[in-house]
Amino acid sequence: MSKNLLAAVSVAALMSASSSAFAQEPLKIGFLATLEGTYTVLGEDGKRGFEVALKELNNMAGGRPIEVITASTDASPDSAVRAARKVVEQDKVDIVIGPLSGSEGIALRDYSKTQPQVTFINGISGAQETTFVNPSENFFRFNMDGAQWSAGLGEYVFNEKGYKTVATIGEDYSFIYTQVFGFALGFCSAGGEITERFWVPLGTKDFGSIIAALPDDVDAIYLGLGGGDAVNFLNQYQQAGGDANLIGGTIMVDGTVLNSKGAAKAALVGVPSSGPQADDWDNENWKKFVKDYQDAFPPEARFPTPALMATGYYNATIAMGACMDEVKGDLSDGQKAFRQCLANLEMDAPNGKIKLDENRQAIGTNFITEVVEDAEGNLSNKLVKVVENVDQRLGIDKAAFDKIGLPSRDVPECKKEY
Repeated sequence: MSKNLLAAVSVAALMSASSSAFAQEPLKIGFLATLEGTYTVLGEDGKRGFEVALKELNNMAGGRPIEVITASTDASPDSAVRAARKVVEQDKVDIVIGPLSGSEGIALRDYSKTQPQVTFINGISGAQETTFVNPSENFFRFNMDGAQWSAGLGEYVFNEKGYKTVATIGEDYSFIYTQVFGFALGFCSAGGEITERFWVPLGTKDFGSIIAALPDDVDAIYLGLGGGDAVNFLNQYQQAGGDANLIGGTIMVDGTVLNSKGAAKAALVGVPSSGPQADDWDNENWKKFVKDYQDAFPPEARFPTPALMATGYYNATIAMGACMDEVKGDLSDGQKAFRQCLANLEMDAPNGKIKLDENRQAIGTNFITEVVEDAEGNLSNKLVKVVENVDQRLGIDKAAFDKIGLPSRDVPECKKEY
């Protein structure tokens, strides 16, 4: 046998043995979600989306069996870092999928820089800063941020609903800052005015003082609340006789709120909102995902359709599986090939096409919706308009966008030109 042929056979044998070794070794994934605190219901649906994806992957990725280590968070940055440290430093996972909440995402981005051997794939957290400021090379986000989820909503309520003046209420943390940021850019550019902005702590139970302070001379109130906070506000607002026009932030009209009990639901019918999915979208990928979700859990253990938390975690997990298959389970060389695959991946996801920008941030599709009630009294988001190819700067020139500043209580200013 010639030396060249012998070398070729040796290399092939080595590659085969290496591939076989990878195939036998479990792929350890750390799953992080808010399974405690005010966003528990959101975290539970995120977990359902993750499980639907694992089922689709047959619990294998790149020929390797998947081993999941779950760690719970409560939406606070400290809890997210504690959970990540546990699965990374103690359990020695290869990949982390999570977190769910905005400030958690910023904290995990920073933590990921200290753990270059692990790849972090965002669950559904949506603060702008996570990928826009000092991005991490091993942190990938296949969902749009909160401002992108607001794309088109401000213009819609100004032009189509006739709302010229708005007051906003929001939870006092990074994701809702990002949501109001995106809404304000569109609404104020269209000619609208935001007269007052109210901020409440995450986990607020008594909204009495806020409700009493709401102005009665605005056309509508924008609600940047989610989970238990959203339900508490709506119940108390109804009891106080509130009847203002409402505009919903993305998680205000998510399935976690639409499927709540009591007076809260009555206030939501007809509310315009926007976000990364629409319940009645006539798209084959979406309809298949909804059916897979429904088939995976009994009706009493899920929502009628997946909430955006389920969709986000599903997409993150499917992206992971696709790239693990691409590299045949090989995470050697600092996971270089795997990360290159993630960075270049283009997904035909259930909620539209997704690709990543230079900061490993999703460019995707946004949906303008209105809440409707069916004959059985169930609420859902009816599609009004699709906004495609939404990037993190919302189509605004880079220099102009950078001058606006980062989302905060007071940023952006409400003005017609940015």
